Amino acid sequence: MDPGFTYAAFLVWVRYAVFWLAVIVALIALIDWAVRTRRLNPFGPIGRFTRRFFDPLMRPVERRIVRSGGQPAHAPWWTLGVVVVGGLLLITLLDYLTLVFQNVLWGISTPGRFGVMLVSWAFGLLKLAIAVRVIASWLRISPYSRWVHWSYTLTEWMLAPLRRVIPPLGMVDVTPFVAYLFIVLLQRAIGVP
Repeated sequence: MDPGFTYAAFLVWVRYAVFWLAVIVALIALIDWAVRTRRLNPFGPIGRFTRRFFDPLMRPVERRIVRSGGQPAHAPWWTLGVVVVGGLLLITLLDYLTLVFQNVLWGISTPGRFGVMLVSWAFGLLKLAIAVRVIASWLRISPYSRWVHWSYTLTEWMLAPLRRVIPPLGMVDVTPFVAYLFIVLLQRAIGVP
């Protein structure tokens, strides 16, 4: 059997599994929410069933919501959100790993291509770091946060000189956009995919 077909079939299976898991969790969330908000009798057979089987699954989410000052009745919807976002992240990660694997195969197929692949990855990492830095500034995440500090470390050498030359437009620092555009133009000029 062709290994590419097997992996492609696996990716399709994962997508279907994530979709159906989200549908099932959505139904569970709807029923549990209806019981928690007393739209369904909490002491009836459905209410007892949900309290016995569904509530223990949502208890970690519920604890986190209550600690943050939220209402426990929202736990089913937050659980659904966690499942949907987690599934999308899983699918994205698998697609990314597929792309990386294909790039590695392309890079090692000919000796000269390996260097091109590494340069392409370096450009991709710089573009990702700039994007993370911009999004972190929009969300007001500290540059010293362990989640975004790497992006500041990778891009500050490039953005600091640009900031001295390009003034901000009001409250907007346009140097990350200029640096991103410069990286894209440089990548195309040297012919790196």
